[in-house]
Amino acid sequence: MKYTARPLTPDLWPQLEELFGQVGACNGCWCMYWRIGSEYTKRPRDENRKAFRAVVKKGPPPGILLFADDLAVGWAQVTPRAGLDRLERGRFTKQVDDVPVWAITCFYVRKGWRGKGVMSALIDEAVTFAKKNKAPALEAYPMKTAGRRSNAGMYTGAASSFERRGFRTVALPAAHRPTMRLNFRRSAV
Repeated sequence: MKYTARPLTPDLWPQLEELFGQVGACNGCWCMYWRIGSEYTKRPRDENRKAFRAVVKKGPPPGILLFADDLAVGWAQVTPRAGLDRLERGRFTKQVDDVPVWAITCFYVRKGWRGKGVMSALIDEAVTFAKKNKAPALEAYPMKTAGRRSNAGMYTGAASSFERRGFRTVALPAAHRPTMRLNFRRSAV
């Protein structure tokens, strides 16, 4: 399957809304978790939708949509880490050093399209997107899946998918939650 990625700009908002559906992707998060933490669960889903739409309208694009023809089949939030306050307070996502990395924090893949290479394509396109925006490095906070009984937390991706694309572990806050990084510049750690 050939996929095409496009940065999420205001003109693509209807496609994101259709992809996320009435529930708002992951339980009404609307990609607000890494911005406001669990507060997203304490307010109406529509408020999260409006807040994320404001992020998109303000710009720059906070991530990428992946399309199969004209159908949005996947989403990845890819943005400077500095804009996602919750990362620093997260148990598994603390800052490793002072490199101003970009972060790929979450994925959403349309039902019926899972297991068809969408997440792999999203990772590849996130790398391209971060490079185009002159990020020194791209970080991810995936799950190691070996021996795991639950897929909770898999919205951050599988460590093996990142490893196959050249990401390397730079911190291990928990055995199942590495901080992984792909450096684009020699000066990046």
